[in-house]
Amino acid sequence: MTARSNTKTDETAIRNLVENWARAVRTKNLDGILANHSPDILMFDVPPPVQSKGIDAYKTTWDLFFSWSRDFGVFDISEMNITAGNDVAFATALMRCAGAEANGNKIELDFRLTIGLRKIGGQWIVMHEHHSIPAPPPPDSAGEGE
Repeated sequence: MTARSNTKTDETAIRNLVENWARAVRTKNLDGILANHSPDILMFDVPPPVQSKGIDAYKTTWDLFFSWSRDFGVFDISEMNITAGNDVAFATALMRCAGAEANGNKIELDFRLTIGLRKIGGQWIVMHEHHSIPAPPPPDSAGEGE
C-alpha cells in the first residue's frame, strides 16, 4: 500500500469513527459513545465541567447530558475535515444538536468539534475531544463615531 492509500484508509477509518460516535449520541448508546476513546481522554466541553480527565469523567458528562435532555434526535455533522499522519491525526467538524430539554423547552445548538487521535495497535483512539460554541457577537456599537 502506498502512503497515499494509507492516508485515504486512515481518513476513512477516522470519518467512520466520528460518524459512529455521532450516531451513538443520537441513539443514547453510551457504549458506542465511549468506544474508541482512550482511558486517559481529556475533554474540553461547553457546559461545566469544562475539563474532564479520564474515561470515567468523560462518561459522567454524557450521563449529565442525557439526564438534561429528553430527546436529542439531531446530533449531526454538517462538515468534517481530517488530517492524518502515520500515528497521529485530528478531525474538525461543524455540528448541529437539537431536541427537547427534560423541561420541554426546545433547543438548537450549532457547535464545533475538534478531536485528537493516536493510532495504537493499528486502531485510531480518541485522546482529546473539544466541543465549543461561537462566542456571542460584541454588543451593538450603533451610534459610535457619529
